[in-house]
Amino acid sequence: MSILIAYASKHGCTAQCAEMLAEKFDEKVDLYDLRSGKSMDLSQYEKVIVGSSVYVGKVNKEATEFCTNNLEILKNKKIGLFICGSQEGESLKQELAAAYPPELQSKAIILDCFGGAYTFGKMSFMEKTIVKVIAKTNKDTSTIQEDKINSFAQALKNA
Repeated sequence: MSILIAYASKHGCTAQCAEMLAEKFDEKVDLYDLRSGKSMDLSQYEKVIVGSSVYVGKVNKEATEFCTNNLEILKNKKIGLFICGSQEGESLKQELAAAYPPELQSKAIILDCFGGAYTFGKMSFMEKTIVKVIAKTNKDTSTIQEDKINSFAQALKNA
């Protein structure tokens, strides 16, 4: 059986993390961009990983819809869940807790945040303005944590 990494990425950070994660496995890994709108047959996968970027405390609607529409199937798989964002501390705990359905979180082998990135060239004017105020930066930055990606992959390999 192979692994599916289904992800929803707004500006590319989550896609980058999904690709980095896929490289950590020896078995076949399929990457599936949830924003593509294509249907997916989950029956061929033993392990399913779902990842999403988080904006204003919410995961992408495509990730939410994927989890909701496939909840019964996903509950019978080995599941890993991740988010990408730049929150820390209590805010990060709240984002993780709100990111995915509780039924999936309780079943997940691992749930984590891989960090985030600000790519100003891909942001709208409003997004740039918000980031400048909240993050107090006006240049591209990345806080992707490869050690968390490695730990995440190891937990799924051991499952």
